[in-house]
Amino acid sequence: MYRLYIVEDDRGIAEAIRVQAKMWDLEVFCAKDFRNVMGEFAEFEPHLVLLDISLPFFNGYYWCTEIRKVSKVPIIFISSASDNMNIVMAMNMGADDFIAKPFDQSVLMAKVQAMLRRTYDFSGTVSVIEHRGALLNTADQTLFYQKEKIELTKNEYRILLTLMQNKGMIVSREKLMEELWESDSFVDENTLSVNVGRLRKKLDAAGLTEFITTKFGVGYLIQ
Repeated sequence: MYRLYIVEDDRGIAEAIRVQAKMWDLEVFCAKDFRNVMGEFAEFEPHLVLLDISLPFFNGYYWCTEIRKVSKVPIIFISSASDNMNIVMAMNMGADDFIAKPFDQSVLMAKVQAMLRRTYDFSGTVSVIEHRGALLNTADQTLFYQKEKIELTKNEYRILLTLMQNKGMIVSREKLMEELWESDSFVDENTLSVNVGRLRKKLDAAGLTEFITTKFGVGYLIQ
């Protein structure tokens, strides 16, 4: 089932879209915290985003730019500010389409379905994992924190991915070494320690202090 994330502060419009989308067998989440759109985006992992321009705190252009830093998920703007300047700006920010309000719900859903078919009939889904504001994109193996990109080696990415996929649980050193072995890297206890140490330094330098906790004699933990 495809997931639709609606970022629209007019509850009446958002609810009307939600009801219509459910009829098309879409799973829907309407934005609740307009200060934390990226956190909701990462947690819900939508296949498509409907985004208004006028929003509380930060406008739709801002959130479109933030989403584009970590994901290629389709974004459709829905707005009454449908003059040429706003349409061009939306597209330049990374939007895939623009629908002017007021719109017919059936037309909106037809465009949503067409966009989903074009995007996912030929490619897989894009997954973003979030923790403490850090966004790990599993499609292109990039990490973003506070608008900054943190470069990761292949081993560092695999370590971080495994830990973030198991948030709140201790991951044994043996499990991490198994994950690194899959990348055709020679890994022993010392190699793992060196890679974790380098990853920690990068996270600390970016402001993610104490992101990874060591459980001596057992493994590592993100919580």
